[in-house]
Amino acid sequence: MTRKLFGTDGVRGRANTYPMTAEMALRLGAAAGRYFRRDGSRAHRVVIGKDTRLSGYMIENALTAGFTSTGMNVLLLGPVPTPAVGLLTPSMRADVGVMISASHNPAEDNGIKLFGPDGFKLSDEAEAEIEALVASDIVPSDAANIGRAKRIDDGRFRYVERVKGTVPQGRRLDGLKVVLDCANGAAYRAAPEVLWELGADVTTIGVSPDGRNINAGVGSTAPEAAAARIREVGADVGLCLDGDGDRVILLDETGSVIDGDQIMALFADRWAAEGRLNARTLAATVMSNLGLERFLSDRQIALHRTPVGDRYVVEAMRAQGLNLGGEQSGHIVMTDYATTGDGLIAGLQFLAEMVAGGHRASELAHNFEKVPQLLKNVRFGDGRAPLDQAAVQAAIAAGEARLNGSGRLLIRKSGTEPLIRVMAEAEDEALMASVVDDIVAAVMAAA
Repeated sequence: MTRKLFGTDGVRGRANTYPMTAEMALRLGAAAGRYFRRDGSRAHRVVIGKDTRLSGYMIENALTAGFTSTGMNVLLLGPVPTPAVGLLTPSMRADVGVMISASHNPAEDNGIKLFGPDGFKLSDEAEAEIEALVASDIVPSDAANIGRAKRIDDGRFRYVERVKGTVPQGRRLDGLKVVLDCANGAAYRAAPEVLWELGADVTTIGVSPDGRNINAGVGSTAPEAAAARIREVGADVGLCLDGDGDRVILLDETGSVIDGDQIMALFADRWAAEGRLNARTLAATVMSNLGLERFLSDRQIALHRTPVGDRYVVEAMRAQGLNLGGEQSGHIVMTDYATTGDGLIAGLQFLAEMVAGGHRASELAHNFEKVPQLLKNVRFGDGRAPLDQAAVQAAIAAGEARLNGSGRLLIRKSGTEPLIRVMAEAEDEALMASVVDDIVAAVMAAA
């Protein structure tokens, strides 16, 4: 069964434009409600969280109407990070969890992510079944069995306590000067509370959401603001979260970026040495740098590569019993602590390592030398399929021949935006740039 509505991370698009309309959110809520109410012998409930986008109000209300129309009781968390939904869905004995967010995308976009009763994101197969229900005639409940909706005021506090519990008992962050950038997003209250309660000296930016400024010049996709603040206040480290709090980019004391590959390298090495890394294997996507692969190989740690998207990382981790994985973009998945990527937990584990060993951030951050990597994005129009064009396929084949095993080429369609991503890695940077430019030119001509 194929999926058209769902992408690599739920349903996503520009707010008030298909598929992110109130009408579609209502139908999606009703379809998911009907899917999870196949066992009609008991009461059913759904947990709904959201980030700080203005359109979140519209989508939250439409989803609530859809779910309650099929007899689901709705628990509304308000603005919380995505991993809080993953945590609270099983904790509150819900059948399904929903996060309303477009993650790192601009405020004009929004999205809907679904979690199963175990707190993990739904499989492709489950999403396909729900999508089929969206297209069908959804049978509503009778009037006597319409669901109720209730605001949950302490969801954020439950999440805060769980996150704090991932730091070893008795370890505090006293004396650590941290710049925290919350991207004007879902973690704007929870993240500062956690760091403050653990004793850190916190300077915050991106904590004044107005519905329209999420990810706007702040957060994991724009770490320059936090880097400048680090240099301004003389901070020891920076944590840059994205709009829904499921990814983090770290900054050392000079403001230099520490991406997800370097974070994963640190913890894979430490956990393997401590006997904590399940199967001595790290799960990461095809986007992770070749330098990470070489670093792990030198330490007899396996790297299992997955398609792009943290959900596919988690699926591989669950299938193989792994407990560490993630993406270069900053999704760090530690299933000992959470069911999905959690930027705040990953950042806290890094801070705990700094405190435990008295290390500077820069000493922990640069575990391997990256192989030069170049990524360019090409936007394409509706209904176009540039990668199917013969000229584009020929350009890709020519690029692979020119690299001749000396590097790596990855061309893919984004699962969240109408973009073709062209990425290459090679020691010869001039050759790499030439190969990428030739493929980009071919894609642009076909787009």
